[in-house]
Amino acid sequence: MKVTELAKAKINLTLDILGKRDDGYHEVEMIMQSIDLTDQMVFTLTDEPKITIECDVSYVPTDERNLAYKAAKLLQQKFAVDKGVHIVLNKKIPVSAGLAGGSSNAAATLRGLNQLWQLNVTIDELAELGSEVGSDVPFCVYGGTAIARGRGEKIERITKAPPMTILLAKPQISVSTAVAYQNFSMDKILKKPDTKAVISAIQNQDPQAICHHLGNVLETATFAMHPEVEKLKEQMKSFGADGVLMSGSGPTVYGIVLKEKRAMRIFNALRGFCNEVFLVRTV
Repeated sequence: MKVTELAKAKINLTLDILGKRDDGYHEVEMIMQSIDLTDQMVFTLTDEPKITIECDVSYVPTDERNLAYKAAKLLQQKFAVDKGVHIVLNKKIPVSAGLAGGSSNAAATLRGLNQLWQLNVTIDELAELGSEVGSDVPFCVYGGTAIARGRGEKIERITKAPPMTILLAKPQISVSTAVAYQNFSMDKILKKPDTKAVISAIQNQDPQAICHHLGNVLETATFAMHPEVEKLKEQMKSFGADGVLMSGSGPTVYGIVLKEKRAMRIFNALRGFCNEVFLVRTV
């Protein structure tokens, strides 16, 4: 028996940090949005209760370091499953890019194994379990458009964002989320995101207003470590993207482009100096 799931990447329309929590995490408020850049995952039932993963990208770990493995192990232990699974992971989402690739793999694993192992767990329960694997996993279980609070695990689903064409560009570096948060300082915030304004723009289905109010307080921390990310953001603006922001802790920068023809021109221009460039849409 086989089950196939798509793991969707995400971008942050806003990312605000409200303070430090007692547990060492930061209290966040962010608007997250799924995009149609996806990894494909195929889950095959095995009689032995082993979890095995194969991936077409050599540097992605396939052992217990992989979030998909952690998600599978969690379900197996929680529900005393005596079967196993072989997972084939076809990667399209860049790794350590601020796009929740690993988290979306974990979320797809929870959804896929819920079917494969016939657990009949609700999506809300899967999201709650996902929070034990990683902060972005609950959002990735649901997908779509949502506000994430707490350390990212408290999800409030909202009106879906209007259809938008988005360019993603990832420089040839990786950024550790933990290091970006460690280097973040409240007194270095240049401008706080206007989360309410973005929610209102989404409710009004107004892409122009969404572009105007994008914001991510982690930019200052990542830009200080990697000036090339800030340079990429400025480059994308100069090419004519309507709204430009770093996603998550970076280093991926995205641009919302309201006119399709201009999106193709910017896509081709970016490919001139950035290896990983994607033309995607909101889902």
